[in-house]
Amino acid sequence: MEAYMVQICELVEIPATPTLSIRLITRAEDLPQLIGQTYEAIMEYMNTQGEAIAGEPFVIYHNLDMQNLDVELGIPVSHSLPPHGEIQPSSLPAGPAAQTVYTGPYEAMEPVYDELSKFISDTGHEPTGIAIEYYLTGPETPPDKHRTRIVFPLKK
Repeated sequence: MEAYMVQICELVEIPATPTLSIRLITRAEDLPQLIGQTYEAIMEYMNTQGEAIAGEPFVIYHNLDMQNLDVELGIPVSHSLPPHGEIQPSSLPAGPAAQTVYTGPYEAMEPVYDELSKFISDTGHEPTGIAIEYYLTGPETPPDKHRTRIVFPLKK
């Protein structure tokens, strides 16, 4: 196994971004299959609306209870669209945040979360309690080459 590499953490300002998303409760082990199904359903709806993807697909973790995850899976769009079944218009939270970009398998991200949390504490900030993962590469990418931007919104 490859040695863990220190990530570059930074403070950023996140702009308000309209999205289409589905929020649900699931178990961590069910997430990979749900992500694929959800993104496919959202993209099918976007196609019917003539809407293109306006950013990286994401998952917002409203908690980190691995057996009872409260997650919002979504795709940024250029403007708000009407709801369609369980697909709802939403918005990524605007404001200050800490972020890093991780390259590697999803199941090895825990040290990155710990490092980003330490960075937030060391810089005197406080997280809001949610985490957002943006997927910079697709499912066809080998696991060791997956690129994920991890963002922790911060309290103002």
